[in-house]
Amino acid sequence: MFLLGFISNDLLGFLISQSGFIMPAAAIMVGLTLIAFMLYLFAFGSSPKIFLLDFACYKPPSSLACTKEMVIERLKLHGNFSDESLELMKKLMKTSGLGEATYLSEGLLREPLDMSTEAARKEAEMVVFGAVDELLGKTGVKGEEIGIVVVHSSIFNTVPSLASMIVNRYKLRENVLSYNMSGMGCSAGLLSIGLAKDLLKVHCNSYALVVTTEIITQGCYMGKDPSKLIGNCIFRMGGAAVLLSNRLSDRNNSKYQLIHTVHTNTASSDRSYNCIIQEKDHEGHVGITISKDLLVVASEIIKSNVATLAPLIFPASERLLYLINYLIRYFHVASIELYVPNVKCAVDHFFPHVGAKPILDKVARNLRMSEGQMEASRMTLYRFGNTSSSSVWYELAYAEAKGRIKRGDRVWQIAYGSGFKCSSAFWKAIRTVDREKMNPWSDVIDEFPVVDPHNTEIFPYAFELSKSK
Repeated sequence: MFLLGFISNDLLGFLISQSGFIMPAAAIMVGLTLIAFMLYLFAFGSSPKIFLLDFACYKPPSSLACTKEMVIERLKLHGNFSDESLELMKKLMKTSGLGEATYLSEGLLREPLDMSTEAARKEAEMVVFGAVDELLGKTGVKGEEIGIVVVHSSIFNTVPSLASMIVNRYKLRENVLSYNMSGMGCSAGLLSIGLAKDLLKVHCNSYALVVTTEIITQGCYMGKDPSKLIGNCIFRMGGAAVLLSNRLSDRNNSKYQLIHTVHTNTASSDRSYNCIIQEKDHEGHVGITISKDLLVVASEIIKSNVATLAPLIFPASERLLYLINYLIRYFHVASIELYVPNVKCAVDHFFPHVGAKPILDKVARNLRMSEGQMEASRMTLYRFGNTSSSSVWYELAYAEAKGRIKRGDRVWQIAYGSGFKCSSAFWKAIRTVDREKMNPWSDVIDEFPVVDPHNTEIFPYAFELSKSK
């Protein structure tokens, strides 16, 4: 409608005189208004498509690799652990699903142990700059071209923020939109994708850099509380950087198009809120308490998130079968099992947050996933451990390294974490992704998948029940 400002009375007269007959000026004005409105809708009315140009997962140097026995020895040497605590951690480590070459930070491998703010900041710089450097190298995008930055790290918070650290390092422009998220848990990586998507919808011709990590140097628990020991056994060093664009000109150079994001939050429930929480033990040691409620809470929120995503991605036939099953169960006509939609009808690649082995087992059972569909998540847990919110990107990198991503493939990432929250991102591959040298799996991918000899052993839960239901 802004085009009407350029239509003068003289132009109206010309149009009337050339029409061959006299039309009311009001009719012409209405017609021009409709044309202008249609042009406006064509140019600005639809949401811009969001593309993922590329992503990069940080791979620490081999000097930071450690076996499970090395981790236990470090904890025994420097922690305030009882014999019972050490024995429990050995069992947790043995059945965790982690392999023998995951990574700890430099601070946790130093002698003596260094968990200072300076050591944590050094880890952050190593992971964040390492991932972003690789990403910018792969895409050729310059720092001054980035208009949006979203960064996440739950535990480690510093001043200036991690977002400011990126702005300073890469000399981003002064009007860059920067967001620093903390305390959001393992689902925050995909939550950050959702935030970047919303920002790209209203900021045209922009790049959004999303960086997600967990800085573990200050997250190591040194007390005796059994409910806080699991973090020492599964969390490892890692991080990822993702570059999104809403420029149509970037479509052919991108790997994926973002189709949907879905976020679920059950923090209003005390049971959900307290199942993963950072707190001090009775001796003053800070740690993350993980209760036995975790499996139940995670299962419930995943079902809720899937129920929201399913109508967006599943074909009508699957939605109809689900509805019929729901109605039968609702009216108690028959005691039949809940119908789980056939994921293969809508998804080619499934990447759930690795969490820990019991979580992956629960996800596989609830969604009736085969071991082939769970391969990327189990191998990521084995090779890199739980890298928190960035784990779903190591899984996607695994599939790319295997040469499994083909043009048109549908990719589903789902992550869950403290709060309790669950986030999904659904993508469509724009092109076939060949094996790339710049991939954290490139030097070992032919050795995978591996068989974990402890994969069938029971995970020894020893967590306290949450304080309220």
